[in-house]
Amino acid sequence: MSGVGRTTAIALLGVRARCIEVEAHLTSQLPGFSIIGLPDTSLGEARERVRAAAANAGSPLPARRITVNLTPAAIPKRGSGFDLAIAMAVLAAAEVALDVSERTAYVGELGLDGRVRPVHGVIPMLLAAREAGIERVVLPVGNLAEARVVSGVQVVGVDSLRAAAIAGGALLPPVQVDPVLAPELPAAPAPAAELADVVGNPIGVRAVIAAAAGGHHALLLGPPGAGKTMLAERLHGILPDLDDEAALELATVRSVAGAGAASWTTRPPWEAPHHSASAVSLIGGGSGTVRPGAVSRATRGVLFLDESTNHIDQFVGPRSC
Repeated sequence: MSGVGRTTAIALLGVRARCIEVEAHLTSQLPGFSIIGLPDTSLGEARERVRAAAANAGSPLPARRITVNLTPAAIPKRGSGFDLAIAMAVLAAAEVALDVSERTAYVGELGLDGRVRPVHGVIPMLLAAREAGIERVVLPVGNLAEARVVSGVQVVGVDSLRAAAIAGGALLPPVQVDPVLAPELPAAPAPAAELADVVGNPIGVRAVIAAAAGGHHALLLGPPGAGKTMLAERLHGILPDLDDEAALELATVRSVAGAGAASWTTRPPWEAPHHSASAVSLIGGGSGTVRPGAVSRATRGVLFLDESTNHIDQFVGPRSC
């Protein structure tokens, strides 16, 4: 006796995303749970999270051999955001949630108590789902505010695996739980100084205006106290608001960085890393999930490298001063 359940997850690849088909196969062999398809360590640990969450959601996994396949297998899958999709595919294979299909994508990390925890990078995930023709995306309620940025795809928020199973056709009574909300990163304060405050220094003022108007790099050289930092801090204030396309590009980067509901903004960003910042903090990276550095977070805005002689051997990004 065997059963197969299918649904869709979304893999985050830097600031891009890719839809992943999740297949769950149940057989009558000795009980076990394996995940194949190039998962990383945190994704491999989904076995225990899914098993405990399903038990606490009122629908324990059957005592059968469970094999979960993530395709395409050649794409690396990282992080715990696959938990909900894996659980729903298994419940579909067990004929508990009969309305689960590949046309619905599931995103979210499961806690042992069955609650669904928010994840980073929801905006690029939704963009990938929309491009792939996914009809509906089920995600944690903690990501709903962030998800409203993307139009053209139906978004459903759930607070637990039980709620997701009910939405997928499971005949379970609803249970009220306290949702897990996403912690937001503190917004980096942008300088509120006005260029009109500058008295004199007409060449420097004209250079800053030209950089803002044309989106150019600007390198300000001079002795200490000449007003270089004063001028650079006023560049941000004369930049125009971002259009919708540019704001969505910036929101994608900020979503991956964990800004949450604050990912969407029409104001150009301001990034001013300390002169002792490392190359990784400037450029970004990571051994597991890639995190944007200051250069990426300054997309469509200003990257201010004060004391730039300390940065010059590392990286000089767009619109640096």
